[in-house]
Order: sequence, then C-alpha cells, then structure tokens
Amino acid sequence: MRSLLTISLCLTISALLMPASASAESLLVETESFDNHGGWKLDTQFIELMGSPYLLAHGMGKPVEDAKTTVKFPTTGTYQVFVRTKDWVKQWNAPGEPPGQFQVSVGGKTLDPIFGTQSSQWSWQPGGTVEITKPETEISLHDLTGFDGRCDAIWFTTDDSTPPAEAKILSSWRKTELGLSEEPIEDGPYDLVVIGGGYSGMGTAISAARMGIKVALIQNRPVLGGNGSSEVRVWAQGLVRRGEFPHIGEIVDEISDHATKSPGTYEEFEDEKKERIVRAEPNISLFLNHHAYKVDMDDDRIAAVYAFDTRTSEIRRFSGTLFADCTGHGTIGYLADADYDIHDGVRMGMSNMWAWAEADSPQSFPKTPWALDLTMNDFPYPRDFHGQWFWESGFEKDSIKDLESIRDWNLRAVYGAWNAMKNKDGADKHKNAHLTWLAYIGGPRESRRLLGDVILTEEDIVSKKQFPDGMVPSTWSIDLHYPKRQYMRKYPDNPFISVAEHGKGVDRQYGYPIPYRCFYSRDVPNLFMAGRCISVTHEALGTTRVMRTCGMMGEVVGKAASLCVKFGCNPRDIYTSYLDYLKDLARKPGVVRRDNVDGEFYTREGDTVPEMEYDYVPASTLKGLVVDDMKAKVTGSWTGGTGLKPFLEAGYRYGRGGTATFPFRVEKDGEYEVRFATGAHENRATNTRVSVTHAEGSSNVTLNQRKAADIKPNFVSLGKYQFKAGTDYEVHVDATQVDGNCHIDAIWLVPAE
Repeated sequence: MRSLLTISLCLTISALLMPASASAESLLVETESFDNHGGWKLDTQFIELMGSPYLLAHGMGKPVEDAKTTVKFPTTGTYQVFVRTKDWVKQWNAPGEPPGQFQVSVGGKTLDPIFGTQSSQWSWQPGGTVEITKPETEISLHDLTGFDGRCDAIWFTTDDSTPPAEAKILSSWRKTELGLSEEPIEDGPYDLVVIGGGYSGMGTAISAARMGIKVALIQNRPVLGGNGSSEVRVWAQGLVRRGEFPHIGEIVDEISDHATKSPGTYEEFEDEKKERIVRAEPNISLFLNHHAYKVDMDDDRIAAVYAFDTRTSEIRRFSGTLFADCTGHGTIGYLADADYDIHDGVRMGMSNMWAWAEADSPQSFPKTPWALDLTMNDFPYPRDFHGQWFWESGFEKDSIKDLESIRDWNLRAVYGAWNAMKNKDGADKHKNAHLTWLAYIGGPRESRRLLGDVILTEEDIVSKKQFPDGMVPSTWSIDLHYPKRQYMRKYPDNPFISVAEHGKGVDRQYGYPIPYRCFYSRDVPNLFMAGRCISVTHEALGTTRVMRTCGMMGEVVGKAASLCVKFGCNPRDIYTSYLDYLKDLARKPGVVRRDNVDGEFYTREGDTVPEMEYDYVPASTLKGLVVDDMKAKVTGSWTGGTGLKPFLEAGYRYGRGGTATFPFRVEKDGEYEVRFATGAHENRATNTRVSVTHAEGSSNVTLNQRKAADIKPNFVSLGKYQFKAGTDYEVHVDATQVDGNCHIDAIWLVPAE
C-alpha cells in the first residue's frame, strides 16, 4: 500500500514539474469588419447561399486599392492561414487564368499562395504559415486583376486543425471564433418590423410611422432604394396619385429618383435624400447594413426577426406585433413557413447594367479569355453609352439558389462584350472607350411570391375585375421578359439578352387597382408583404412589380398596420371589419401624420400638401355627379385627345360642326352648380354655346374655350339651377357654328352651398 502511494505521489509531482503543453490559439477575421475596405466592395447579396457577406474587388479590369485592417492575435507564434474564397469562373471551366486573383499580406509579409484560384465553390484555401511576432498586426488584401476577386474571411490557427466547410449563417463555430454572445441584443418591441429598404419598404415604414406607430426598418445594404438605388440604378416607373385614392403615391413622390435614363448617374438616384427622409421620422428606427436571417415563431405568428450587422456580425433580435416582408424574395415569409409560389417556367431574370464613355486618349482593357466569347454581332450595341435593362439572365435558373451564379454570368457577359469592343472586331471604333460603371449588385425581377387571400391574375386585370378592396393603381403593362432569340446563338442554354413582351389590357392612365388582400399572408396572421413578393401570379407580376407601384403598396400596408395596432387585430381583419377605416386613411395626404393611433391628425410645420395636379383626373375623386364625355350622345365628327392636361378619365374630344348631349339625373331635389370641363388652347372656340335644362326651364351659356378653367381641376361654372330627383335633364353643346375647335370632356354637378 505504501509503495502504491509513493508511486502515485511521485507521478503527481512529476506531472506538476513537466512543462504544460500549449493550447491551440486561433483568430477569425471577417473581411467585412476590416477598418478600411479600400477599393473593395461589401457584397451582401448572397448571404443565404454562402453564409456571410464578403469583400469584392470590383475594379472593372483595374486592380483596386488594398483593403486593410489591424487585428490583435491572442499570442505570438506560428499560425496556419486559411482564406475563404472561390474561383468564380471555374464552374464553367472557363479558359485562361482565373480573373479573381488576390494576395494576402500579414504583418507586411505577403503570403505565397495566390488566392481565388482553386475551388468553384466557397471554400477555405490554405495559405501556408505565418510567424506573428507582435500581437497587433496589420492584414491587407491585395487585388491582382480588378476582375471581382472575393474574400469572405481569414482564419489563423496554431495547431493542425482546419476550419469547417459549412455555409450556415453565423454558425456556432463562427460565433465562438468571433467571441459573439449566444444571446442577441434585444431590440423592440416594435409595432411593425419592416424588412427590406427598397421602395416598398420605405413606403411601408414612412406611412406607418406617420400614422402613429413605432417602426423598425431593416436593410442589408448601406443605402436605401433597392433596385432604385445608386448601386443598381433602375429608374423608378409606374404612375402614382390616381384612381379612387389620389393621395396614395405622395410618399413615393417624396422618395423617388429623377433619373432620365436607366442606368442613370450616381447623383440622380439621391441615396442621401432617401435616407434623410426616413431618418426625419421620429417613429422609425433605421438599421442599415443589417441582414435578417432567422425568425422566432409563436405558434403560427412571427414573434421576432433576427438580423446581424454585416460589418461586425453583431446580432439583434427585433420583436414586434406585426411584420412586413419587403425583401423582394419573400425571405421572411419563407422563414416563417408561409405559403408561397415560384413560377414553374421561364422566369424574368436579373440585370446588371453598365455604362461607358469616350476619353480624350486611347484606353486599354485586359483581354478576358474567361469571359463569354463574344463578337460585336453577339449583343446589342450599347447606344447612348448604356448597357440597359435587357442585359439580363437567369430565365431558367433557380431564382434563389442560383442567384450568385446568375450575377457572375452577367459579369462574364458584360466583360465579354467589352472585350469584343476593345480587343476584337470593335477595337478600331472604340480605342478611347472605357467602362465607367458596372453594377455588381444585381437587379432581380422575380422569385418567391407569398400567397394572400387573393391571388391576382392576368385575367382579373384584363377583364378589369373589381374588388371591393382595390386600392393601389398599377399602370405598367403586363411586361414579361424572355430571352431574345437573336442573341441566343452562342449560349442557348443560358442567354444573357432579354426582350420585353408587353401585354394589353392595362389602363396606362387610370391603372388597375390591386386589392388589399394581396398584401398579407393567408397563413401567417401577422405578416404583411409589399413589393415583388405580393400575392399575384407570374403574369400579373408583370404589371405590379415596378418600383413606384411597389412603393404605393407600402403606403397602404403602413396605414393598415396602424389600424391593426389601433384595433388590436390582424391584417386580414382590416378587410373583414375595418376596410372603410383603411379607405379613409388612404384619402388623407401623404404628409398628414399623428403622434399615436388615437391622436389627432396634423401636418408638420414646413410640410405642404401637394397640389392635385395630374395628367388625368378620375371621376371617382370628385364629390358629386360626374358625366364623362364617353357617356355623351354626339353628332358629327369628334377627335379624341390627351394632350391638354389635366383631363377627366381616359381623355377628351374636340371638333366642330356637331353636337354633344350629356344626360343626367340627380338623386335628391335641390340646387346644384353645373360645371363644364374644358381645355384652354389657341385653336379652341371662343363662342361655344352650351344649354342646361333644369327644373325651371333651360338656360344658355357661351364659353370662351381659349381661356383657362377657373375651378380645379379643369372646370368652369355654367351656373346654379334647381333640379328634381328622378327627372331627366341634359347639358347640350352646340358646335355647329363655332370659330375654333369645341372641347368636350365632362360635366360635374355639385350641391350648391
């Protein structure tokens, strides 16, 4: 027994006297957290695919400035290095040297390997070893080509282990390496959490905030605007301020760009203006550079959304009562297991537009054997120095899972075209030409569509089916994109030029009113949606998807959300029980606000209600009885017109030598002012004779139609007269003996005060 104790004691003492083996040390450096990105761009488009934001060396053929940062190592010593990157053209077995090559320097020493040269997938490329002699050390990324090299992260370790290959967003391994808490920062509760900062998200957030509720607006880019930002530069389309609710669209007008071309210039997209308008709302908390990636559910309801800072990886949990998916991809609905659809067929693709200019001297451009092998006949010539919206691909690709590949194919197409212009058959003509801009952020058109209580169809729109909750006018035609056959010869399996096929049936002036029931989920009871992911079919998406229309959806959703808070109800209940309340809010000017949902409405000092000046005026916006010229009985020849603005409904008519009779009945006995819509022009008549039949007989008025109307929007008074309910009356226009064109548009009866 004594000998065993002696042996045990000796072993213990021996163990204490032996030098302790050093435990492994490691350091993970996310490139998005670099102190100075230099010329590298932060790309957050594909986080759902590869798990992280990353830096992109988007120099359009010219190496960009180094990205640099200073880090603190846990200890000095020898570290293995791994760099997460990819060879972005390897998936196509592209010839030539990989375009995205770069180097990494640590403490002033450049590592031997050239990165971005090995795997077609995101993976950890070994970088050899480096000796760290002092804890605080500078790391830099050195671009070698200017052709979109990409680096996600750099990992240093003192042992022989390798980093895991998983692409899960903020995996446990990454959290541990970054020292992130497992518990997120709690933010909220909010009345409404809006995810997505494009036109639909901005419209939703601003509208809701002005209606008195607390809003979080989460955007994973550094700027607002989405496709309508300076990063993508799609000009905003779709007419606003029309239909039954002409104030819907005024918020869109506040935030909208004024680009004259697509793509336009950086300045035209006014990123700073958009952010300024959002930050001016005291009820909005804005979170730029935050990517939403997970939801908490409470039974079938969303309880919270998780988002991480794309620069620091810090995680926030946004709790709320209501949520609005304005991501374009239906991301939040998908995470919440909401019903959704993706078109099973040729889908509209994603564009990466570009621009070029002529310099005063010859400009070189590297040859690009790895790009698409194009000649000048393989693509439409970029006239007006613009590669426009039709540089589009991904028609038969997965619009979610293949998104990064679609963007990269677009880049290969543009670089291939530019190589043809500079180094092949276009070289003589383009010696001084140089690329000035190429979007690395793609402009997608179609992916998931979340399903609501109404799924709007092309048939609904063409047949003008009237829904009681129709509220947002869509004035864009049913515009679907397909590959253009002329340019499919070389790459028929993955064409890169599109053609737009515009269907008929959409009233381009008045618009088709999209029903409110397309703006909330049918099975996640507290989820709204606005933008490209609303409840429509593939065909109907062709008319609803443009940005100003999407922004108006947001305005309606924001107002509906405030009513949900006021009445303690779900989005569906607004249709079933509170639709008239929503319509009342929709009739208020966009600048009108209240401090809370029970507060008084007011206009903030300095805000003004826009004049009701439109290209046309819908009859439904005028209180009283309106008879349009299309309901008039005419003789003689009349010509339709829309050139003199504003006008009622679809247009007006003008002519001489005939007559026009507007029949009408009033619902109540009383005195009414009779008004006549006219349009001032030098070729109009000065002696148009108009007669009004009324309860006391008939009265005649002569109009000088070269003078402007004095009653907005475009009316003159014919006088006040007595009328009896249920009796037939008329306004008769005699244009048989006039000295110019007689102008007929509408009559309007208003009860006399």
